[in-house]
Amino acid sequence: MSAQPHTDLFPREIAGLPRSTQTEIVELTDGDTFDLRIAPVTKRIGEATVRMLAYNGSIPGPTLKVRQGSEVIVNVANDGDLEATVHWHGVRVDNRYDGTHQTQAPISVGGSFTYRVQFPDPGVYWYHPHIREDYGQEMGLYGNILVVPADSEYWAPVDRELLLTLDDLLLEDGQIAPFSRSETNYVAMGRFGNVLLAAGEPNLSLNARFGEVVRFYLTNTANTRVFNVALRGAQMKLVGNDSGRYEREEFINEVVLAPSERAIVDAFFDKPGRATLEHHHSERCYPLAAITVSDDWTVPSLAPQFELARANADMAAERQRIAPYLAAAPDKTLAFIAEMDLGVPEGAVVYACPMHPDVVSDTPGHCPKCGMKLLATATPTPSYACPMHPEVVSDTPGRCPKCGMKLLPSQLAAPAADHEPSHGHHDAGSDHGTGDGIEWEDDMVEVNRITTPANRTPAPRTTRSTGSSQSATK
Repeated sequence: MSAQPHTDLFPREIAGLPRSTQTEIVELTDGDTFDLRIAPVTKRIGEATVRMLAYNGSIPGPTLKVRQGSEVIVNVANDGDLEATVHWHGVRVDNRYDGTHQTQAPISVGGSFTYRVQFPDPGVYWYHPHIREDYGQEMGLYGNILVVPADSEYWAPVDRELLLTLDDLLLEDGQIAPFSRSETNYVAMGRFGNVLLAAGEPNLSLNARFGEVVRFYLTNTANTRVFNVALRGAQMKLVGNDSGRYEREEFINEVVLAPSERAIVDAFFDKPGRATLEHHHSERCYPLAAITVSDDWTVPSLAPQFELARANADMAAERQRIAPYLAAAPDKTLAFIAEMDLGVPEGAVVYACPMHPDVVSDTPGHCPKCGMKLLATATPTPSYACPMHPEVVSDTPGRCPKCGMKLLPSQLAAPAADHEPSHGHHDAGSDHGTGDGIEWEDDMVEVNRITTPANRTPAPRTTRSTGSSQSATK
């Protein structure tokens, strides 16, 4: 496939654009009106100055701090690159103000829209686009919302609170890697980056006091990356997540956040010196923020309260209330099948499973291993291989010159070779066998390129299909 023409790409020029500014905390009371503007800015990322998009000139956008039960009016002006909405992620709002293209007409470039947003639940939330969020979010369109509980004892006491967004960015040749205007050119509208950001910064520096207890509100605003967050040099206690507090608080070493998830963590800085907020995966560790901890002990100390892992009676009561519904038999069972019509290639075809390529049939049907629909695939040119020496390949039947075994059709020889004893070989720096169901490896940036139409080479449909339609979850 030929490369997309330059005119199909979103702009990356920086000339004449204002610099991004510091993120503000905006405290809103019931009935307040707030203006939010989408517009391009420049931002320094390491040695590069790149073009990004911002809410009110900052990345992340303004942090909105509101009390539980409040309602505010937000006037959004779109001076960005494309149609926009603002989605209030996790907030229970009237459907017409939910900020997706299903619930409102998109805000055209140069246009505006007024949202009326209620905040019935305490916790941490965030806002972002819901049109081409692959592009808008990577460009910097995200911001936090902190809903302060009406109950002053909802949370355990802390010395202060800090909201941090976690993100990644794909830089190539000093610019953010290009996006197509005409298509979402990465799988599931997301891609792995090669620069990690905390609060929009690649090298965030923070300060804390010896003995201080800080509540971190962590939000994963990345399109694709799963963050595994640890805090070296301090103790951590998980107290809440997306929509408020947990039934039971828990002391932890790390917490996993999938895209769009939030975690609320209390941290106790029990020794002076240095602490580091980090992203961990199977073999590597990346710093997200460097924290300098002062020598002076915090007075008064909240250490005794931190040492308690609270159990919240209201959550326990809610669990009891819904227990009969969880134990009840379902009234109905619904099954959904998502399929893509990928067409039929010209010439002779066979039918193969996109997830189990060894499953091949002469007739349409479904895979006996996973149930997916078999897809029509051009019949491959016959080839034969040795089951013991798969590098021995021939266009005609025969015997292996190395061991004398009969050559088998390639699709039969490959599974046999797979049962050979493993010699423990894997790519340097990679470990895909963690067994936790999460792909941590950062060579996934290469997968970005494979999934970009301009970069991939034509291949049988079975190698590109996921078997179901997907959309971004953010």
